[in-house]
Amino acid sequence: MTERPPGIGAPPTGSFEEMLRIVEELDTPAGYKAELIRGKIVVSPWSKLRYLRPMRRLRAQIEAHAPEGHVTETSPFLFVFPSSERGYGPDLFVADESAFDAEGRHADGAALSLVAELTSDSAKDADWLDRMETYGRIVPVYLLPDMKVGEITAFWDPSPKGYRSRTTAPFGRPVRIPAPFDFDLDTSGFVVEQDERPEDEQR
Repeated sequence: MTERPPGIGAPPTGSFEEMLRIVEELDTPAGYKAELIRGKIVVSPWSKLRYLRPMRRLRAQIEAHAPEGHVTETSPFLFVFPSSERGYGPDLFVADESAFDAEGRHADGAALSLVAELTSDSAKDADWLDRMETYGRIVPVYLLPDMKVGEITAFWDPSPKGYRSRTTAPFGRPVRIPAPFDFDLDTSGFVVEQDERPEDEQR
């Protein structure tokens, strides 16, 4: 598994519903996921192996404070945002369990209470712009651990114009995760050794 390079983007082929159907039926290579970003179908690989430990630590803490009736997962489920014509597969998410009672292969983004995207240089554009704009209208909490810089940013209080509040802390210092979670996240175990080689040599 490599650090996510810019995904393979397919040009728009029709309506949001048509493109969503293509994404759901796409036979992606093992270890890859397909999403709808900026009107394109983007196929990108999972995170690096060495991100497993920080991801597990993040999940364990969040799961312990998740709202009642919500599940915390890193499984590759697609969440759709029809008003933005987006479909994302978050690295980690917390969502109302009832959203998974429905038929089909995607869940409503409105069911999300938190998303987390482990970001790096190659994924920053989508994570800080496209996803943040979409999540910022509806998802209560958005976490962006920057694995290269070694810091985490928490966004909350969504509005039609995006998140109204944010805070950033370096790995090693706690960061407050607001309601509906309401706890101090311990980031001391998030630091990973960085590979200094260019990304094209890491693949």
